[in-house]
Amino acid sequence: MQRVVVFGTTGSGKSWLAGRLAECTGLRIVELDQLYWARDWQPAPFELFRHRIECELKDGGWIVVGIYGQVRDLTWGPADTLIWLDLPFPLVLWRLLRRTIRRIATRENLWGTGNYESLGRTFLSRQSILLWAMKTHRRNRRRFTEECARFAGHKNIVHLRSAGEVERFMAGHGAAFDHVGSRAASLQRRAP
Repeated sequence: MQRVVVFGTTGSGKSWLAGRLAECTGLRIVELDQLYWARDWQPAPFELFRHRIECELKDGGWIVVGIYGQVRDLTWGPADTLIWLDLPFPLVLWRLLRRTIRRIATRENLWGTGNYESLGRTFLSRQSILLWAMKTHRRNRRRFTEECARFAGHKNIVHLRSAGEVERFMAGHGAAFDHVGSRAASLQRRAP
């Protein structure tokens, strides 16, 4: 496990898991949100975003955090391990709400970009992170099932479906990789 992608719907705990994995493995974290967002929530131009990712991933081991489809060839292609946080939607929404309120209260500077969560953006805007999670959770589950099935047999795929599975994975993440083949086969059988 030298090149890892941690993905899942918004609020599933990707950054938290990546941080814990980095502590265990010594791998560096590459946050796609940090490479994508500029001040005032302005997205990076497509070519600049790709260039930033190419520069970040060219040397050494890493843990990529994020699910940007337009750069999946750059992140999933060279990865040896894909970790899918596929947690139940009520849990994801609760965690996302709690995280967002904490970020609003503390005025957390997100990814060092000068962007902040706000009450208006969260509860009164079409750009609401909560609304985004509601719109994309089911769609992401279908898409990730299909995409992981394509990589079955070529990459280690870890599909974590509950908070308990995440904790067990972290408690013995080395042993969890011994069971990746059976998880990948399970994904492949369930793919539409």
